[in-house]
Amino acid sequence: MNEWKRSHYIILSEIIKDELSEAEELKGGKKFEIGNTISHVTLQRFFENDYQDKTHNDLRFLKTLDKICIFLGYKDLNHYIHSVRVKSQAKEIDDDLEFLTRIVYNYCATTFEFYKHFPEHKTEIFKELVFDGSPFLERTSQFSRELCERDFQLVTKNNRSNYEVFDIHLVTDEPEKKILETQEFWNLLFKVGETGEEHFVNQLNTQIYFIRKIDNVWKIWDNYNPDAGRLNRKA
Repeated sequence: MNEWKRSHYIILSEIIKDELSEAEELKGGKKFEIGNTISHVTLQRFFENDYQDKTHNDLRFLKTLDKICIFLGYKDLNHYIHSVRVKSQAKEIDDDLEFLTRIVYNYCATTFEFYKHFPEHKTEIFKELVFDGSPFLERTSQFSRELCERDFQLVTKNNRSNYEVFDIHLVTDEPEKKILETQEFWNLLFKVGETGEEHFVNQLNTQIYFIRKIDNVWKIWDNYNPDAGRLNRKA
């Protein structure tokens, strides 16, 4: 609005007058209560923020805000404020889901990298994503250690091993705890050291991630995977 001249505000004032004269919200008593025009001087002061703090509670200023909100398609100022709050809350939810989804995607990518290091048992790779001392980390460490001790090695040549994560959605949304459900497909081929014996993982399943906030940090606390340990039982 810095480049606007007096003539621009006069034109805008006329446009607002025409629109408000047809507005359903101003039919009846409200038209006489707040009017249906905004002077070009008031518009210029408004958009150039040429108001004192004490003016913000002035009845005329509030009526001006009411009319601007009606011109913009809202019922009144309160309707506009409510809409902004709802949009803000919706954005927070979307941002939260994006953040949580990223945790799950990063965990799966890290898990795949973890398998690539077999038979090295490098559980420290999960440090940024899974809480130390969590039941999930303890379970994962136990299952993977057994496979490393058997000299399991992941085959990645020609994309022989791969995975996909999809359909992530929020199941529980609490201040200190979030639960996400995912659909995951894991297609892995492991060979055993000297013998070359092959072990396949080919599973599509639903997994549940329990993500907690501890000391203001969000990480995975536990996971439900119906196929966890299956490779250990086969081996």
